[in-house]
Amino acid sequence: MLIKRREFLKISSLATASLMMPNFLKAMTLDDALEPRQKILVVLQFTGGNDGLNTVIPARNDIYFRERNRIAIQNSLPLTDEAGINPALLYFKELYDNGELAVMNNVGYPDPDKSHFRSMDIWHSASKSNEYLETGWLGRYLDEECFRCEHPTQALEVDDMLSLALKGENNKAFAFKDPKRLYQTSEEKYFKSLYDHHHDDETVSYLYQTLGSTISNAGYIFEESKAKKTDAAYPASQLGKDFKTVASLIKSDINTRVYYLSIGSFDTHVNQNERQQKLFKDINEAIRSFVADMKSNGLFENILLMTFSEFGRRVAQNASNGTDHGTANQMFLISGGLKRKGLLNALPDLRHLNEGDLIYSEDFRKVYATILKNWLNADSSKVLGWKDGIYDFV
Repeated sequence: MLIKRREFLKISSLATASLMMPNFLKAMTLDDALEPRQKILVVLQFTGGNDGLNTVIPARNDIYFRERNRIAIQNSLPLTDEAGINPALLYFKELYDNGELAVMNNVGYPDPDKSHFRSMDIWHSASKSNEYLETGWLGRYLDEECFRCEHPTQALEVDDMLSLALKGENNKAFAFKDPKRLYQTSEEKYFKSLYDHHHDDETVSYLYQTLGSTISNAGYIFEESKAKKTDAAYPASQLGKDFKTVASLIKSDINTRVYYLSIGSFDTHVNQNERQQKLFKDINEAIRSFVADMKSNGLFENILLMTFSEFGRRVAQNASNGTDHGTANQMFLISGGLKRKGLLNALPDLRHLNEGDLIYSEDFRKVYATILKNWLNADSSKVLGWKDGIYDFV
């Protein structure tokens, strides 16, 4: 059977959306479901470089208000005497007061890169700024852990394309936007009839094997997503829908330990406050619904939600009521199982800058190492090559 270019592209598209490796060709069963009370990590990526200084606000810092006389947040919600949080993140303030939120301030890495693509690659791969890796930190976690896994759904990304963070050398996560749509596509007679034919060409054979794994796994994910479908109310935003999908899977018998979501763009060069407020409201309401759902099902103590962005913004506003690419930023950690809560370290020092940029004090790889070791029970030194200690927030 000859394959036409149009057919090849259709198969390639589906294969890319699923991004499964050929050795994952077994049909899915429930034998590898998570043990009760096993820890789950949910990563929420703030794509585009969120402005951390207008997120957790140095509310009594004169330098902040002087450098941002048009965009400074004047009505932040108090966390401490020195720090407030953006009023669009009202639920984060509630989580903070309940001891369910931790904030790691001034997170970055040496010799920061201000390119969206390169800096995101650094955060995804957990590389040094002068090091180029083709695998991600969670993908390498899968490489270390999945030799014990029968199924390839240990990590799932709610998106049409798989991020570098979830690509390992031998194992990859599974990417999909909607379980039902993925299942329906995999069930089309066109794709199944193509898969029934044998192909000797190595590249085409790889695509057909990948298609086979998609057919096997799409049904498994779809069935699990509706097995204990959440009846909780979620916002109609895309992020709300994504969190609702994650919630249904968490409550099912699927074996997934890592979920990955993203929202953006936070690239706020112009009229920053309006754009950031809209994104924060979507985040605030989606996480409010998700946490309430998890609490009502007794799951919140075993879920850690981590947020990050590829970089922060410059301290001074620009001429367009926005901010330009900067360096260090904060990370949020949300869970009912935190060992340390609140502000985990000091706010950024606005008196000592590097050509207008924040000088980081906490390495993001130390945060990753902490989560790998203390939350996912993985060997962080093998995954990251990190040997400089960990934090104690989980």
